[in-house]
Amino acid sequence: MRIAIMGAGGIGGYYGAKLAARGHEVAFIARGEHLQAIRRNGFRLVGPAGDVSLPEAVATDDPGTLAPVDVVLFCVKLFDTEDAARAIAPLLAHGGICVSLQNGVDGQDRIARVLGGERVLGGLAFVSAVIETPGVVRYNSANPSMQFGETDGSITDRALALQAACVDAGFGAEVVGDIRAAQWHKFVGLSTNAALTALARQPAGVVYHDPDLLPIARAGFAEAVAVARAKGVAMPADMVEQLVKKHQGFPADMYASMYHDLARGKRLELDSLSGVIVREGRALGVPTPVHAMAYACLKPFIAGRTV
Repeated sequence: MRIAIMGAGGIGGYYGAKLAARGHEVAFIARGEHLQAIRRNGFRLVGPAGDVSLPEAVATDDPGTLAPVDVVLFCVKLFDTEDAARAIAPLLAHGGICVSLQNGVDGQDRIARVLGGERVLGGLAFVSAVIETPGVVRYNSANPSMQFGETDGSITDRALALQAACVDAGFGAEVVGDIRAAQWHKFVGLSTNAALTALARQPAGVVYHDPDLLPIARAGFAEAVAVARAKGVAMPADMVEQLVKKHQGFPADMYASMYHDLARGKRLELDSLSGVIVREGRALGVPTPVHAMAYACLKPFIAGRTV
């Protein structure tokens, strides 16, 4: 299978390296020092379940130089969505598909407005990974996986073919019938975790165990769950407590990716995380004071600025 990784950072780098190690033709689309290091030294993946070394990895910052592919795994930050979608259009010239593995709940819709809905599947990435040094990605998850699915809920041959390739490459993959519901189930936790680890500048071991921070986290989860329900997404009655228990089980030193961007003075995905909760809440009449506070406090850093 010919696969392009649009955005070969932590998440894209993990999946791409595993697929390449299994013999698939993988091209990493990256930029800056990360790209130059891959070109010089190849790509390395390091982590608890084993390392991967790709001494002759294909890497470029110009997708137009690559031949059409079967699959693009779309892993760019949400604020780069439209520009990145336009850049990969030539890669889908022979009928390939784009799978959005971005944070948030609207990535595939924004991509579809550029590429056409028939080309785009929604997806979810379940892996904690970061660029450790240029050309090297470190993952911290014991059992990484992904979910993806057609936006109309159908189970297609193209989705099943990608699932088979992923499982063969050594990580979990599930074709999901209702990908939008699955995205919201992840998003209610992700949006709150991103907001609080960034706002407090503290990892999960503090945010979900400190007696003063924990009630704020619980309230943030509750707001996001209420918005999801108002949009018609079914949530378990005890969803908030499920989320608290899940996040209390995170590694004590784990931060959401938005914290890492904040600490490095990079642009934030805030507008597509707490920003979505706040806007949807206003439209649906659901109060979201925790997310509104987090959005207002982090907004000065949204374009990238040293803390």
